[in-house]
Amino acid sequence: MTSLPVLLCFDEDLVAAQRIAQAAGLSVSRIDRHRFPDGELKLRLPPHLPDRVVVLRTLDQPDEKLIELLLVARTARQLGAKHLTLVAPYLAYMRQDMAFQPGEVVSQLIIGRFLADLFDGVITVDPHLHRISTLEEAVPTSSAIVLSGAPLLSDLIATKRQQPLLIGPDEESGQWLAQAAQRHGFEYGVCHKTRHGDRNVEIVLPPLLVKGRVVVLIDDVASSGHTLAGAARLLIAAGAASVDVAVTHALFAGDALQVIQSAGVGDVWSTDCITHPSNAVSMAPAIAAALRV
Repeated sequence: MTSLPVLLCFDEDLVAAQRIAQAAGLSVSRIDRHRFPDGELKLRLPPHLPDRVVVLRTLDQPDEKLIELLLVARTARQLGAKHLTLVAPYLAYMRQDMAFQPGEVVSQLIIGRFLADLFDGVITVDPHLHRISTLEEAVPTSSAIVLSGAPLLSDLIATKRQQPLLIGPDEESGQWLAQAAQRHGFEYGVCHKTRHGDRNVEIVLPPLLVKGRVVVLIDDVASSGHTLAGAARLLIAAGAASVDVAVTHALFAGDALQVIQSAGVGDVWSTDCITHPSNAVSMAPAIAAALRV
């Protein structure tokens, strides 16, 4: 058995795992995956594991990945792991934090408890927490660490645009917007959004002078793209010189990127929490630092 902590990952996460492991002083081992004809999974971990094990799995398209985490975590314990940390740069099911209609499932509580039962610690980036203030309330582990992509995106924007105006497309974006703006003293404002459905939103711009300004829309996640696209159209109609987008999590479901670009958005930048062609900054150094604590 090796005493060096190991980072377990699947093939599609190998490049990200290597970046994190090199910075954190971990070894990397792959989890082998086989799919039976009926769709069931067969996984294989290294036969011997050290006391400390880190599992990297970003939880976009989460449902099957949650089953993988269940199988991996239980088996890792059997193979010698005493302390398990989940690194989930994108943490799914966090937006569903209350029941709006009788009978609705509050997924945040259920998935959070599920992960807390499997892992001793969780590290994530900009989780979509709206009505709670700490990750521990959603994922009650002994160590729940939240990192943010906003400072890195702000640094990138500072190198790309002169005196930008940062705009959040809705009130929920305010926490990330404020971090990004304050880092470099950028002017900023938040739109008001009324949601009528997953792809039907009504947006009102903040009372700021937009005409002639270089604008960057900032949010934690781009999913359907309709909120960002709606804000971009309003900004361009108000005379913005340009509109770009910076997000932590590049979900971009379906034709979301095309929806955003067709609204007049120029550049789209994201962190590498979810692998996407828009990735412009890496969270690996920050994740490695959190693992070394």
